[in-house]
Amino acid sequence: MRPLKSQYPICWWIFCGYLWVYVLSHSLGWTKEQASKLKGVSALHLSHLSGRTAADAIIGFHESRFSSNGSVTCEDLKGVGSFDTTCLLNSDLYSTTDIYVVGAGNLEILPNVEIVCPIEGCTISFNLSGNAKVGQNAAIVAGTVVFSAASLTMGPNSSLNTSALGGSPPPQTSGTPVGYDGAGGGHGGRGASCLKTNQTNFWGGDVYAWSTLSYPYAYGSKGGRTSDGGKFGGIGGGRVFLNITDVLYINGSVSAKGGDGGTLGGGGSGGSIIIRAQKLRGFGVISAAGGKGWGGGGGGRISMNCYSKQEDVKIAVHGGLSIGCSGNAGAAGTYFDASVLSLRVGNDNLTTETETPLLDFSTSPLWTNVYVENNAKVLVPLLWTRVQVRGQISLYCKSSIIFGLSEYPVSEFELVAEELLMSDSIIKVYGAFRMSVKMLLMLNSHIQVDGGGNADVATSVLEVRNLVVLKDYSVISSNANLALFGQGLLKLTGQGDAIKGQRLSLSQFYNITVGPGSLLQAPLDDDESRSLVTESLCESPTCPVDLVTPPDDCHVNYTLSFSMQVCRVEDILVNGVIKGSIVHIHRSRTVIVDTGGMITASELGCRTGIGMGNYSNGAGAGAGHGGRGGSGFFKGNLSEGGQRYGSADLPCELGSGTEDPYQSDGYVVGGGIIVIGSRQWPLYRLDNYGFISADGQSRGVQTLNSNDTLIGGLGGGSGGTILLFLQSLALAENSSLSVLGGYGGSLGGGGGGGGRIHFHWSKIAGGEEYVPLAFVDGAINFSGGAGSGDGIHGEKGTITGKKCPKGLYGTFCTECRVGTYKDEEGSDVDLCKDCSFERLPTRARFVYVRGGVTQSTCPYKCISEKYRMPKCYTPFEELIYTFGGPWPFTFLLLCIVMLLAVALSTLRIKLMGSGCSYETKNSMEHQDDQRFPYLLSLSEVRGGKSEDTQTHVHRMYFMGPNTFREPWHLPYSPPAAIFEIVYEDAFNRFIDEINSVAAYEWWEGSVHSILLLLAYPCAWSWKQWRRRKKIHRLQEFVKSEYDHSCLRSCRSRALYKGMKVGATPDLMVSYIDFFLGGDEKRIDIVISIQKRFPMPIIFGGDGSYMSPYNLHNDTLLVNLVGQHVPATVWNRLVAGLNAQLRTVRHGSIRTALLPVINWLTTHGNSQLEFHDVKLELGWFQATSSGYYQLGILVVAGGCTLHDLHHSEYLDICDTSSRTSSSVAENSANLDEDNQSHTSHVFSRKKITRGFNGGIINEDTLKSLGYKRDFLFPLSLLLLNTRPVGRQDTVQFFITVMLLADLFVTILMLFLFYWISLGAFLAVLLILPLSLLSPFPAGLNALFTNGPKRASLARVYALWNASSISNILVAFICGMIHYVIISVHSLEKANIWHSKEDEKWWFLPTILVLLKAVQARFVDWNIANLEVKDLSVFSPDPDTFWAYESVS
Repeated sequence: MRPLKSQYPICWWIFCGYLWVYVLSHSLGWTKEQASKLKGVSALHLSHLSGRTAADAIIGFHESRFSSNGSVTCEDLKGVGSFDTTCLLNSDLYSTTDIYVVGAGNLEILPNVEIVCPIEGCTISFNLSGNAKVGQNAAIVAGTVVFSAASLTMGPNSSLNTSALGGSPPPQTSGTPVGYDGAGGGHGGRGASCLKTNQTNFWGGDVYAWSTLSYPYAYGSKGGRTSDGGKFGGIGGGRVFLNITDVLYINGSVSAKGGDGGTLGGGGSGGSIIIRAQKLRGFGVISAAGGKGWGGGGGGRISMNCYSKQEDVKIAVHGGLSIGCSGNAGAAGTYFDASVLSLRVGNDNLTTETETPLLDFSTSPLWTNVYVENNAKVLVPLLWTRVQVRGQISLYCKSSIIFGLSEYPVSEFELVAEELLMSDSIIKVYGAFRMSVKMLLMLNSHIQVDGGGNADVATSVLEVRNLVVLKDYSVISSNANLALFGQGLLKLTGQGDAIKGQRLSLSQFYNITVGPGSLLQAPLDDDESRSLVTESLCESPTCPVDLVTPPDDCHVNYTLSFSMQVCRVEDILVNGVIKGSIVHIHRSRTVIVDTGGMITASELGCRTGIGMGNYSNGAGAGAGHGGRGGSGFFKGNLSEGGQRYGSADLPCELGSGTEDPYQSDGYVVGGGIIVIGSRQWPLYRLDNYGFISADGQSRGVQTLNSNDTLIGGLGGGSGGTILLFLQSLALAENSSLSVLGGYGGSLGGGGGGGGRIHFHWSKIAGGEEYVPLAFVDGAINFSGGAGSGDGIHGEKGTITGKKCPKGLYGTFCTECRVGTYKDEEGSDVDLCKDCSFERLPTRARFVYVRGGVTQSTCPYKCISEKYRMPKCYTPFEELIYTFGGPWPFTFLLLCIVMLLAVALSTLRIKLMGSGCSYETKNSMEHQDDQRFPYLLSLSEVRGGKSEDTQTHVHRMYFMGPNTFREPWHLPYSPPAAIFEIVYEDAFNRFIDEINSVAAYEWWEGSVHSILLLLAYPCAWSWKQWRRRKKIHRLQEFVKSEYDHSCLRSCRSRALYKGMKVGATPDLMVSYIDFFLGGDEKRIDIVISIQKRFPMPIIFGGDGSYMSPYNLHNDTLLVNLVGQHVPATVWNRLVAGLNAQLRTVRHGSIRTALLPVINWLTTHGNSQLEFHDVKLELGWFQATSSGYYQLGILVVAGGCTLHDLHHSEYLDICDTSSRTSSSVAENSANLDEDNQSHTSHVFSRKKITRGFNGGIINEDTLKSLGYKRDFLFPLSLLLLNTRPVGRQDTVQFFITVMLLADLFVTILMLFLFYWISLGAFLAVLLILPLSLLSPFPAGLNALFTNGPKRASLARVYALWNASSISNILVAFICGMIHYVIISVHSLEKANIWHSKEDEKWWFLPTILVLLKAVQARFVDWNIANLEVKDLSVFSPDPDTFWAYESVS
């Protein structure tokens, strides 16, 4: 029941409406048809009260007409079929009455069929349940066309046309113009009037039916007349209503255009079109355009409610062309898309000056989008209105929206949308403008706010929450206060983009970018605007509080001092220009003025001001501010410059100007104010690559008198103020901060005084937290302007900064230079005092301290990190000075060495026993064991037994030095001594085999070469080891492997006893002894055996330190010589000869052998003469390489060298011997010019029994050849000396030297480790092991007992000598270090080069001396160990032979 009750009021209002129509029709005499139309209109409007839609009301209106007039049948329309099934209309139909069709079937109008009702307001209505189709070129023409069907298909070139057939517009509307100007009719847009000019605002017919914008159903209006009594212009457009439940195909046209008025009338306005369908398809045209006439008609109204639309359907609501004024077509109509609630006003690029008023906007529901495009002009004429949509408001292609009336610029307008998009368009506001959008994009567009100069007009506030972009000469301007705020990006892209206002506030953006050529400006360029902003400050001596401590709300009002405010913007990038009288930027994070960018208040200050320059009789003085203005001077008249004013510590004053008191010479303006940051909200960083200026104006024009003669000019304006509250500043190269005074005018004008610049640093951190406040590479200009003629230059202004804390000074609070300190607050450079040099070590320098030095005790550091604080000692010096200095440290080290030496000596004596007692029993074998027991003992070298003496035939020595390059080898062809006991061919084969056995492998020599580079003692030990192995191999080969096939004796071949291999203990000489087998039959062989003399005996050794020359005396040799000399005599002789040979060095053999020759003469032969034996010194076994061996020739049995004949030599000397002898003669370089020796050459060869060689005496000694190897310099340290006795003392000093060597070596390594790790490694590892090995080698030699002591002592001496190479590397590294630090000191003169650094050579030099002394003690120790009997060195032969029994 409740729904029924709710309909009672509605029914009551409907009944009253019908009653009112009935009474009115009878009282006015209306026809029945007119009354029925009015009832329909009433039904349309009253439908809103009953909750029905406008479409339902229109359908209901026509259904009511159907019931009154009745619907026509298919046959009535000359068709075939029925409207309840399918009706085909195949014939044209012309009617003068309304046509109403109702049915449940389908309708098809065949091609080229026309249904026409040419009466204005005539209606043709089709209300079908099925489908409708209008064929190709078919047409329905009437004042009103209604289609209601399931679907409607319009073929190509088909039309539903109500153009120029509109009935009467709604009552009480002004769509038809009044007057005789031939103006166009109005409907959706105003009709054009050709009376409109830039100064007047005329239009034709006005708009109506705004309230039914979503379902417009009004006729268009007629155009105006051009004369009284003349006809009206074009007829207004009709109405079209298409109510399609499914698909609407439009491939033709749907028109409700206004009629043409020609030249005698205005064009009619467009009618109304309503389209409701599920889907819209096709390529047709829907138009409610205005008609053409003297003044074009306004566009009509179109409403479309389609869920799906094909964009190829063209929709037009533009105004008609104006014949009388082609540039002012009728205003555009409206196209409303009810499906998405969007309004589009477009004029199809027809130029017009006539607006389309938009009277109000829906608030429930809100429209989605509003499009103004293609030269359309929209007017929102109300005093106050709110334009709000859910989506975007777009203006394209020279369109515009005008808010308010130019005659009454006091309105307030509000625009609310998601986006405002503008392209080549204008929004003009008369009054105040408030906008709230998320995005504002402008392309070559303008937003102009005109306050009309009314101070009562509120501030225009544009809120753009996300993005503002201005591009291609887009401008937002206001001649009143303007505020623009948001939360996103504000970007002025480039040339011509600008935001201007009387006062301008930009706030709450996270970034503002002013592109190249863009402009932010407040106030405007005219003097009135500037004076309005600056007037209250020009005469005030106090600083405005709101500039130093501004409010937090960032609001704009007339009480604030700034002309431009940028508030609460995170980052500001300026590539263009920010220009204003008082520019205030605060609550920002960073400001970057890029190259070409500018923030300027130049020439925007006061015309007068406190520091105004005086002007008197043509003499104009400059204005003052930070500096006094320059005085003006003209024809003897002097005027004083303007005074200084304001505070240098916190300036915020406008620059003053100068003006002629009679106003005949104009005026000059001072600089403005730029304040960036505030006390509470300082700027984080200012990066300036461009220009920030507040310069005073210069007088650039000449001043003329009334008779056009030149007189003195005005003075220059003073510079303004730049006040920066910030944390850091970067002033790049070619950038500037400027508060210059202006130049004086021609003929005596004084220059303006400079302005003021102040840096108020927000946070000046000291100490470790200090960060440089400013990086200044650009210019800071604060000088006064130049005077003209006799005019005086203006004084410079001031540049100040916040007072600096301790350690910092200057405007930018920079650190006091290194070597100074500042212990009080202030900015004066004189507060930085010099540090004292008394506490500065020699290797130190004063160092940079972050935040500056705040105390008189200035910190310092050593010139290198290698030195140790606080005295800047090296680690070595620090160690020395820890113990009191060099001398105490040396004494302490000496004491430690002596104590350790005593302890080690005591331990050695306790473990090894004393070495002072000498054995009286001595033999050559024992001495040999002392030398090389660990290489080859006599038990390993097969000696001769007494029974072997009888069968011994010959000792054949191996040739060569037994090295890896030249191993031992035997010559081919058997010697004459064994020629009868061997087979020559088999002997030569034996020579091949044993030479191959004696040869070394390649890898043995390679290992030796490697060890020679790494550690020479190891290389020597390796060579001796391989020699020993080779001796054993030769012995095994001859004893076990070789079958002795070269021997003639069957017994020798069977028992393998005909040949034996032996060697000297030093492994330098090896030989093969040949023995008889016992089964030889020939007597001559036995006789030849008995003739063994002269017999050569070759010395062992090679004259080197490790292998001195010596005569190896084995049992066989003693027995052989014992045939002529007693064994005791021979042994004593050998002992004495070896004592003389131990000091013979191969490198100085010519001088060293002379004492041996003399000894043989005085001690040897003098005793052997009693036994008919004589010894001669000789050289033997010469090889092709020049190597030869020394030995003695034993001559016995009364035979002398002169007794031998040439024929005998020829019998026993073979060809190979001659060849070898020839080589040997050349290698020995014997002096063949000596006649005494030439006569005995062959006899010598005979005496040597086939050995190539010769006798060495005083005459031949000078021509004896020798070679020196690369280790010859070491012979200065390594010498085989005579024993000195006092063995324990010698060994004690060796211990002392050994310990001192170790300590000095460690200290030297410590020193070079300080120099560099590379130097340390080089000294230690070149050669590897050599530097530190002497100590363990020395201990091993000292603490070894037995026969190895002498040999180990030699190895110790070898390690000691080889370590010299490491010391040489130390000298080289030290020299390189010294050169580097010297060059470095020259490059950096401020670095102290200490003399202590030049004493690096001290330790290496001491170590060399220790090595030399140590080597000599070791040599003595070896001599003491090897020679126990000192009597062998006795110079007296009798004394020498007195100890014969002991030997």
